[in-house]
Amino acid sequence: MEDKECNSGGFMRLLSEESCSSTVTGESCVNYQTEIFNQLPSSLARRRTHHHHQDRGTIETSHPVEKHPELAGEARDRASTQPIRSLPVCMQRKREARDLRHLQTRTVGRWESWKRNQRINRKRLGEQVGEAMSRLLPWSSTLHTIEGRFGVGVKAYFVFLRYLVYLNLLLCLVIGGTILIPTVVYDSDADRGLLRFEGNDSVLDFFVGSGFLERSPVFYGFYARSSLDLLCLNTPLLFLLGTLTVLILSLVMVVRRTVVGYKHTWLLGNRYNIHMSYKVFCGWDFCIQDPEVADLKLSFIRNELKLYLEEERFQQREARRTLGQWARLYFLRGLLHFLVLVLLGGAFCLIYHATKASQAERSGDYLILTVLFQYLPPIVITLVNFFLPHVFRHISSFEDYSITTQVNATLVRSIFLKLASLGMYLFFLFQNSQQDCWENQFGKEMYKLAVFDFLACFCNTFFIAYPRKWLVDRYPSSWLARLSGKQHFLIPFNVLDLVYSQTVTWVGLFYCPMLPFIETVKLMAIFYIKKLTVLQCCVPAQRMFRASSSSVLFHFMLLLGLIMAVITLGSNLHKFEPSSSCGPFVGSATVFNVTAVCVDSLPGPAQSTLRYLSSEAFVLPVILAQIVVLTSFESRRRANGKAIERLKDMLVMSTSDKHFLLKQHTLSLRRQKKTFKAPTTVSGTREGSPTTMKDPSAGIGEDSHIAQLKDPSAQPTGDDIKIDRGL
Repeated sequence: MEDKECNSGGFMRLLSEESCSSTVTGESCVNYQTEIFNQLPSSLARRRTHHHHQDRGTIETSHPVEKHPELAGEARDRASTQPIRSLPVCMQRKREARDLRHLQTRTVGRWESWKRNQRINRKRLGEQVGEAMSRLLPWSSTLHTIEGRFGVGVKAYFVFLRYLVYLNLLLCLVIGGTILIPTVVYDSDADRGLLRFEGNDSVLDFFVGSGFLERSPVFYGFYARSSLDLLCLNTPLLFLLGTLTVLILSLVMVVRRTVVGYKHTWLLGNRYNIHMSYKVFCGWDFCIQDPEVADLKLSFIRNELKLYLEEERFQQREARRTLGQWARLYFLRGLLHFLVLVLLGGAFCLIYHATKASQAERSGDYLILTVLFQYLPPIVITLVNFFLPHVFRHISSFEDYSITTQVNATLVRSIFLKLASLGMYLFFLFQNSQQDCWENQFGKEMYKLAVFDFLACFCNTFFIAYPRKWLVDRYPSSWLARLSGKQHFLIPFNVLDLVYSQTVTWVGLFYCPMLPFIETVKLMAIFYIKKLTVLQCCVPAQRMFRASSSSVLFHFMLLLGLIMAVITLGSNLHKFEPSSSCGPFVGSATVFNVTAVCVDSLPGPAQSTLRYLSSEAFVLPVILAQIVVLTSFESRRRANGKAIERLKDMLVMSTSDKHFLLKQHTLSLRRQKKTFKAPTTVSGTREGSPTTMKDPSAGIGEDSHIAQLKDPSAQPTGDDIKIDRGL
């Protein structure tokens, strides 16, 4: 098919040879086409814009194809190499595209045909490899099942958990390569070993972190200067390098994930609205053959529709509020915010008294009581973090927010509670650190927090969730079953537990280097525990929420936890002097002195270069360069935003054109019916009597062309094809 380009009214139109040779070639056809085209909403809008710019003295073209005509050819080239299966057209158009490609293959040379086939094969191979790699991701089938039964919000929690597993595995590789392996290989004291059991060791040492664990590589005191004792390659320098590498790598990964998620949310989350008709008529995947997969897909569509209806219902209720209702609502929200602050203050007081009680010296107590008092701060922190988020959830329900805003408000308050409680506990702990090897003591506290967090998750599942489900299923009419009700998977609280656990890992990394290994094993166990909880004990929530913005909030809270860990660790390393009885930094005034010793041993030019890189003379140009780069990116962002808005306007105008043409089609059909109802002959009249009937030949005019153009049963002409393509 030979294509011709026709620029009419400022728009690019593709006319085929068949459309140019219409059966109706009179002036009425041309006039009708011009009249219809000039009445299109897009043409009217462009004429208004054109006149507006003429009044201002400037003319701007908003259509990218008009400004760059070569883009149309590039788009056609890309469409010709795109697999037919992925073309966003109906099946009939795909068949036509396949026949057209076969015809083009015959007309082009063998070399061009071979290159095109190879390009298509490489693209298909890349897609197949990507699909195979996606199947290798762990827990993919589990995530798909959870998404179908409980919605995308619950799936977002498990995706976040899997991301933390990947992150901790990467941290384990860094810690193992920079700290653990060099210490094991170059250990000067071969008699101590990695694990040494003595007569007074017990099973409780595993929970407290004392005994054989205190003499193992789990804690800071195990590491010392070994036979690897060069000026720029020694155990203290590797220890510090491993810690800094872990923190920087975590910062890069978390920031990247947060930024990518925010960009996706900005494009598709806050500014994206699904349509009922699209979800109902176009949301089904007809390639599904498995009944279970079909049920999951049906549940997923149902959850999306519930979410959409919930948001629409809230927006309608919000639009009907009066000024007095808004005033009362804001007053109520102020009181509830004050109540939240009071609850947070009481929680911090409890943590303070629990820390003082655990640090007090006791003699003559039983071993169980000693362990209980040592675990008193983790117990209080866990109880506070367990009950107060539920109180915050009920408070947010009285504030009359949307379901997504309620979830986000509960998340923000709860993460502030968890991070602030952890920060207060660390502050009180450092104030009372007077022991010789205080690094080991601090590492034990972080270890106990991590262990007790896992024990709380385990007990909550097998001693609360399962008995509650059994009670509701076995005795549904009892008052206790009606009081507890059916369980729902509370996404905010479970995400907060993950953020809290990862923050504890980052804070205790320097004092307990094996904490990333422990965290990896713990997260894997938590995944299967939560999987059992969701699939066996929980029912789908009646109110759904959009997980796009909440997923970004998950990573943003993780970023806050990382920032808190960096600030806490940096202030401790700068403020407190290393212990003189344990650790690799024995004899150093500060931890960072090992870098100064290494720099002093380098040649003069290397020292000058490093000192210049750490001076203000280098930092200032770097900051200026960053400002210039950020300014350029901001300019590109604004330009892309304008282009996006322009494309959205083009989509809206295209939809308006479709509605207008459908309206014209309906009107033409009505005219056609009226024409057919008119009598063509008058019987029973006298010869020579006057008649008012139209001449049948007069129908071959504008109305005849409309009927021929719009009637689906009529023989299609080239103009039919052109208008259909305009749709």
